[in-house]
This record gives sequence, C-alpha cells and structure tokens, in this order.
Amino acid sequence: MKLKRIGHVAISVQDIDKAVEFYQNLGMQVAWKDADWAYLKAGEDGLALLSPSYKHAGPHFGFVFNNRTEIETAYQQAVEAGLDVRPIHDHRDGTASFYGRDPDGNWFEYLYEPASTAVKA
Repeated sequence: MKLKRIGHVAISVQDIDKAVEFYQNLGMQVAWKDADWAYLKAGEDGLALLSPSYKHAGPHFGFVFNNRTEIETAYQQAVEAGLDVRPIHDHRDGTASFYGRDPDGNWFEYLYEPASTAVKA
C-alpha cells in the first residue's frame, strides 16, 4: 500500500475553546469540535487539538485515506508484520482509524475520512 499524504497532526492543548479560537484566527476552519477535542482544517491539511481529558490517543500524526477498505487492508498488513497497533475503531465524527507506534514509541494514525466530513464552519 502506498501512502498518499500526512493528513493531520494532533497536539495536546490545555483549553479546547481557547486553542480553537487561536487557530481560527490563523485562518483554519473548524471541521469538528467537542468538549475534549477539535479538528481544524487548512485546505486538505488537518490539526487535531486534544484536551488533557482526551483518552483515545496522545500527540500523533495521521495518514488520511478516502476509502475505508484501504485502512482495513493496512491494519491487516500491520498486524501480520507484528507492528504495535490498536484495533480499528469508529469515531463520533464519522471517521474510522487505527493507531500504532513506530519503533521509537511515536504514535501514528491511519484515518479513513469520508467526503461527508467536510468542513462545517
């Protein structure tokens, strides 16, 4: 499987509302916002903001796919290769993904992002 692009970076923030306002002022648009995380877009690129209470993942970078079958195939390949990966799960915004760690412990995500998750701002 050939990766297409890094679609987002996720960072930890102390205050979701304050961070969202800051990045909106830089020109980003909110695609999704909840009490413990938010996802902003700058064109095709994304920035995930994770609050201290967000428990599903820590800071990471994500590869975006438009077809869920691609991440399901990538997940099977990662499992067969013995990589440290977590199961695929569905997110509340309509996306689905799995997280894994590289040999140095850095988190990455393979994310299925359907066209229906377009910016709602």
